[in-house]
Amino acid sequence: MIQIDVNPYESVETRRERVAGLVREQAGADLVVLPELWPVGAFAYELFEEYAEAVDGPTMTAMAAAAAAASVWLHAGSIVERGADGTLYNTSVVLGPDGVRRSVYRKIHRFGFDKGEAAMMGAGDAIATVALPTATAGLATCYDLRFPELFRQLTDAGSELLIVPAGWPARRREHWTLLSRARAVENQAYVLACCSAGTHAGVEQAGHSQIVDPWGEVLAEAGEGEEVLTAELDPARVAQVRAAFPVLRDRVLGLADPRSA
Repeated sequence: MIQIDVNPYESVETRRERVAGLVREQAGADLVVLPELWPVGAFAYELFEEYAEAVDGPTMTAMAAAAAAASVWLHAGSIVERGADGTLYNTSVVLGPDGVRRSVYRKIHRFGFDKGEAAMMGAGDAIATVALPTATAGLATCYDLRFPELFRQLTDAGSELLIVPAGWPARRREHWTLLSRARAVENQAYVLACCSAGTHAGVEQAGHSQIVDPWGEVLAEAGEGEEVLTAELDPARVAQVRAAFPVLRDRVLGLADPRSA
């Protein structure tokens, strides 16, 4: 995971080129993950209209070339997507090691309480997963982390790995690290929680990206600055934890209404 410093003094074009270079440097990795809205910054609302683009626009074109050059699976974080009807979305894209787009997720839960992202962007209406070579990954974005029902749906859809790019603010850092571990524990899945670093639009970022295993153990955690965070994941670990402590089979709520039996 690349915890990118979204520096307000760096142009979007320069950052795009720099991040493409960082992705190329990860040759040999299986999967690389970038943060939420790293081209513009998650709180830089004044830039959303100017830099909105299609999923095959300049950012994903650069990321596809970088993924192919490094031969890695790339969760390219998210961009401000302009939909066909002009609606803006906070959209994540996963690219294969050939640079081909494999999955797209429009963020369902928009942050802002009727302001900012919540006022400027449309909401996604579907969960998204992607079949990686050794696991199925479920996709979520930042504020989604506060809504466990989304992650349970992703688990029900077969996810063993949950990928969460974010632009989480530093003033709620403890929520970020706590909720990342909670989603791992309750779904007995790996969580890759990749946040941005630095300060943009006057909002200090939380950093502290985490890789959490299905038992809730933090395998790796970043600091507050730009950093590349790595860990080796055991694809068999999810099945082992779920078999040894089969809590998911005891679910009642969220399944068929028990009163209808």
